[in-house]
Amino acid sequence: MKTKRILRNALILILLSSNIACDQISKNIVRKNLYNIEQVSLLGKYLTLTRVENTGAFLSLGENMPRKTKLIFLTILPLIVLGVVIVFLMTKKSLSVMQIFGSGFIIGGGIGNLFDRLIYGSVTDFLNIDLVVFHTGIFNMADVSVMTGTLILFFDIYSKKIKPDFSIIN
Repeated sequence: MKTKRILRNALILILLSSNIACDQISKNIVRKNLYNIEQVSLLGKYLTLTRVENTGAFLSLGENMPRKTKLIFLTILPLIVLGVVIVFLMTKKSLSVMQIFGSGFIIGGGIGNLFDRLIYGSVTDFLNIDLVVFHTGIFNMADVSVMTGTLILFFDIYSKKIKPDFSIIN
């Protein structure tokens, strides 16, 4: 029983570390090779790299907040929430594999962006998708992790609520 828990927690740490590493490696490559606001086309106008240092949250929300307010809402509060969720994830035995993966992706992405905020004072964003009918803001791999984790959790919740009723066939 104890070995199973240790293995489970080790796998959770590997999941978190993988998400954080993917995010930080990609950001370091961008920081070393692109100037701020420099744009590089990867797939024509459909996928571009544009380095932006975001001092706010998602889509620069809160960028103009006072410094102390920003410190509380974009650094201290997320640090506390991430810590509590990590403890929950490591100790809650009844979580499904989907819940563990979804939460792991969200936490890993959150840590990646929080690390940037603590070390650099801003979050490095660099990916931009423009598919004419679908256009994103500039984002990074931590944002991809958070969105992937959210989609996994929504799928998990949705798949549990819908139970096909085949009683009319029988």
